[in-house]
Amino acid sequence: MRWNLESCIVRPFVAEDARSLATHGNNREVWRHLRDRFPHPYLEADAATFIASVRAAEPLTVFALEVDGEAAGSVGFTLHGDVERCSAEVGYWLGEAFWGRGIVSEVLRAVTPWALDAYSLTRVFAVPYADNAPSLKVLVKAGYICEGTMKRSAIKDGEVKDQALYAFVRDAIDDPAGFLSGEGP
Repeated sequence: MRWNLESCIVRPFVAEDARSLATHGNNREVWRHLRDRFPHPYLEADAATFIASVRAAEPLTVFALEVDGEAAGSVGFTLHGDVERCSAEVGYWLGEAFWGRGIVSEVLRAVTPWALDAYSLTRVFAVPYADNAPSLKVLVKAGYICEGTMKRSAIKDGEVKDQALYAFVRDAIDDPAGFLSGEGP
């Protein structure tokens, strides 16, 4: 899969992306908005390990954001199982040098509908920290709706934080996977 968008290219990672991914990911401002599994400092070895793991995954759920010819971030979907198998969490990050250009909003507008179909989902959701105003704006621009605030639901950098819950939900009228009729997965 490859999306050639106006602001970037969304594509599978390649091993050669490790250097540029580490360059853009080794930034405290990037790290403080992400989960703790994203290390800081973020070294080339961390990027190489990450790339190897996402390239080996089936199905492919994590993609590089290529901006100006280099991997500058990623977007990915965490697929849920059991009764939540119709849902996935989207996560994303972009190097600070590219913030404020509308890149991630454009990416989410492109990949969210694709993910709904590709993974037979009815819902894609995000849980950014509630104090991350730029990320909340990205989600709204991409068509996600705020469903609420999860009070004191996370700890980041020693601080207890609220998380917002945003979702993009497949319209009940548009149900090609057959979820509403009971014929879906």
